[in-house]
Amino acid sequence: MLDIKKIITISTLTIIFLVGCFFYIYNGIYFSNGNADVSKTISIESGDNALVVGKKLSQNGVISGKYYFIFYLWKVGKLHNIVAGVYEFPSGIKIPEIVRIVTGGQTVPMSVKVTFPEGWTIKDMAQRLSANGLDGEEFLKLTNSPTDSMKAQYSFLSDLPKSATLEGFLFPDTYYFAKEVTAEEIIKKMLDNFSFKVFNVVEGDFKNQNKSLFEIITMASIVEGEVKNDSDRKIVAGLFWNRIANGMPLQSDATLEYALGTNKVQHSIVETKIDSPYNTYQNKGLPPGPVSNPGLASILATLKPTQTDFVYFLSDPQTGKTIFSKTFQEHVANKAKYGL
Repeated sequence: MLDIKKIITISTLTIIFLVGCFFYIYNGIYFSNGNADVSKTISIESGDNALVVGKKLSQNGVISGKYYFIFYLWKVGKLHNIVAGVYEFPSGIKIPEIVRIVTGGQTVPMSVKVTFPEGWTIKDMAQRLSANGLDGEEFLKLTNSPTDSMKAQYSFLSDLPKSATLEGFLFPDTYYFAKEVTAEEIIKKMLDNFSFKVFNVVEGDFKNQNKSLFEIITMASIVEGEVKNDSDRKIVAGLFWNRIANGMPLQSDATLEYALGTNKVQHSIVETKIDSPYNTYQNKGLPPGPVSNPGLASILATLKPTQTDFVYFLSDPQTGKTIFSKTFQEHVANKAKYGL
């Protein structure tokens, strides 16, 4: 039989534990918020349950944890009352207000959904905006000649060369815009997204390297255009850094496509000799700037490449598999083998 002291000790510890749990959950619901420092637009699809919605909110930095959101929905009896639609959540919003919004159906009015795939250029993005009834022409103008005041709002643009465009920093993603949105507002939303999904993730990594963020994004845009497989990205990034370290030209078709304005798998000898600073067949080192807007996977691969002895690679035209080689002789043999 337990003595009275043990009963008191166990009871006290249980009460402390329960009180601690209460305040932990209470704080998570009423006082904590996510790490997004800008407003976030999120689409809740028909059929999304509380867990799916909580995950979307958490991944976008709107809330600090999905289970706080789910618990509060259950507590107020609205676990199954979420309304599908597109919602705008300001920075610092708390869970009770979020629940009020998503269960009340306070959606963004008349939004336009626009998806920009990874590896698209500013020009590609402008054309898609125009196709969706938005001001692609002004978007192209502002992104090709960003103002000093626009660049000053984002620390990650501080090392941009004076003549640089915003190519590389417009994060590829799915966006929701009001029909009356201005080109400047579109650009701001995309730069805010880059800040949250890229810069906040990689800031510490690139500062530990002897490279600027601009150089990292430039290389990532080349890697994005060359390969799509995650493991291949890391090898190709390491291979390209090796070429630069060894004083070899990158000889990247992705940069040549940017210079020519084409989209081709193979280029002629004549095309590889065009006069352009973006022609890395003729010029050593990185091109003057990014050649597309890369996704996070290519940026991370560029920051943390696979250490490799490979110097050459090609893609099997039948399967798309990347074939690597360490010497020029191996590369020539592989080109013959795969009919290139």
